[in-house]
Amino acid sequence: MIRAARSLFLERGYGATTIEAISALADVPPATLYRLFSSKHGILKALLDISIVGDEETIPMAGRTEVRALLADADPGSKLAGFAKITAQVNSRVAPLYRILVSAAGSDPDAAALLDELTHQRQAGQRLIARSLASTGALRPELRERDAADVIHALMSPELYRLLVLDRHWKSERYERWLASTLADQLLP
Repeated sequence: MIRAARSLFLERGYGATTIEAISALADVPPATLYRLFSSKHGILKALLDISIVGDEETIPMAGRTEVRALLADADPGSKLAGFAKITAQVNSRVAPLYRILVSAAGSDPDAAALLDELTHQRQAGQRLIARSLASTGALRPELRERDAADVIHALMSPELYRLLVLDRHWKSERYERWLASTLADQLLP
């Protein structure tokens, strides 16, 4: 069902994709989709959640083993390189869907609410990175934790990924290296 929804959202966009079309492509009754996801908005949310974490487990990104290990990493450069890698992976999975969500948010209140929710979740996760750097004294002396979180939020954004990788045709590996280096330049002494 999720694969069918992804295919249709990417092919037709959010507005033109119907529950009935997803139902037909997935070969399940519409009532099943409504029972499992409540609405088209619910399907898009589930699709984005799976795309962000990369699997169907219900463990949020902040609770993932690799994220917890990076937050505990004592080497700030290694920590930022690890988060740059995760960011590149997440953005590569989410970028096409994110563009659809942003477009839909302009005219659909549910999509706008979902975009806001995902942005707040991303900000909360990125504040954890800033806090982990600040708690070990790894930030530049003049940089406050809140300002570090703002820098991380901007540099790790799906918008910047889209600009560099999709619009400017950078390879994902180049983006990842650039992101790690730029984060370190901006945040560390």
